Amino acid sequence: MDFYDLDLCDGVLDALDDMNFTDTTPIQEHAIPPILEGRDLIGVAQTGTGKTAAYLLPVLSMLSEGDYPKDAINCIVMAPTRELAQQIDQAMQGFAYYLDDINSVAVYGGNDGIRYEQEKRGFDTGASIIIATPGRLISHMALGNIDLSHVSFFILDEADRMLDMGFSEDIMQIERELPKQRQTIMFSATMPDKIVELAKTILHDPVEVSLAVSKPADGIHQSAYICYEAQKLGIIKAMFRQRKPERVIIFAGSKLKVKDLAIALRREGFNVGAMHSDLTQQERDDVMFRFKSQKVNVLVATDIVARGIDIDDIQLVLNYDVPHDAEDYVHRIGRTARAGAEGMAVTLVSEKDQPRFRDIERFLEKSIDKNPIPEGLGEGPKYKSGKGRKDRGRRHGKRNRHGKRQHNADSPSAQEKPHKHKRGRGRKGGKTKKNEQKDA
Repeated sequence: MDFYDLDLCDGVLDALDDMNFTDTTPIQEHAIPPILEGRDLIGVAQTGTGKTAAYLLPVLSMLSEGDYPKDAINCIVMAPTRELAQQIDQAMQGFAYYLDDINSVAVYGGNDGIRYEQEKRGFDTGASIIIATPGRLISHMALGNIDLSHVSFFILDEADRMLDMGFSEDIMQIERELPKQRQTIMFSATMPDKIVELAKTILHDPVEVSLAVSKPADGIHQSAYICYEAQKLGIIKAMFRQRKPERVIIFAGSKLKVKDLAIALRREGFNVGAMHSDLTQQERDDVMFRFKSQKVNVLVATDIVARGIDIDDIQLVLNYDVPHDAEDYVHRIGRTARAGAEGMAVTLVSEKDQPRFRDIERFLEKSIDKNPIPEGLGEGPKYKSGKGRKDRGRRHGKRNRHGKRQHNADSPSAQEKPHKHKRGRGRKGGKTKKNEQKDA
């Protein structure tokens, strides 16, 4: 579907023209119309499917053309991490470029008092949209810095991650301060029971848009080492000796493992950066700058912190620990082989993680190649066959958990349609470039 087939305002369409965004992604095609209708919505979609635009574009259009109070906060967007909040704010700046009366403030912790005062001034000068992490927003609320009485849109991005990080009570505390008459939009990569319960609590008669978890790109060569925990570091050293590491992300299951692994690899002479929640915002920004500018070749990170990483030329994704489920596995390895390129994804599978890895293979409907343990590290454990746990991928079926109508967005790509005449003056016509939006 073409963005011009949607009822978006001219200012937003002009910005999309400038950004060469022409065709919608499936989640945008099915989520934008009900949001424009004023419906509450829950969207189930992975990172990288265009969900940021799926909620920002219709909300910006409604704020531009509707009768909403000026110099007041009309929209709150909640994000689990400061990196994602920054990324949403950057996308907002592009989409709202031609909307002079709409501006945003990103609100997140881990910075100094100067940033806090800048956020407060943003509230005082009438920011239309606040993009915030829960803890920081509650801090401003506790000090009476922010007026939420005019909020018309409440958006939760990556709601499953926010609950995983323990923000459930914070979200409910914020929700209680909002007007009852509002539109609530929730996006989540997965639909565990706790997300279903949250949706029942804060959404009213929602439309559900469910986008099935996609399989990894064909350009990713996936393999694994079946190993003991004590062999993992030796395997990584052997891999890096065989091929010099360049543009590598290593995902570890905890910040302690991130720290220990980064120290161990630095001792071996590798150029390594670490991303974990104990870093200040300035330290995180510095690590990301050095990695993006290729001053650091290897980035070791936790899943939570890595949600804001948006880099196209990753050559290798290495799972130091097996992800908790297939969705996280697809999300992690999807960092490589972007834009038609090729890449590698290697997973280190310890004995206790074998059931999780079998679940991932079952979801992918394929057996992932098993590499031999490098010479000198001894034998690894056998990969045990047999039944794994229930395939979590099944929860992404088409059945609507709320008993409400569901917009089917399971198609692998937006449908091609004949080129339509573009409305509005000064439109750029005849574009054929595909939409290449990304979100983290």
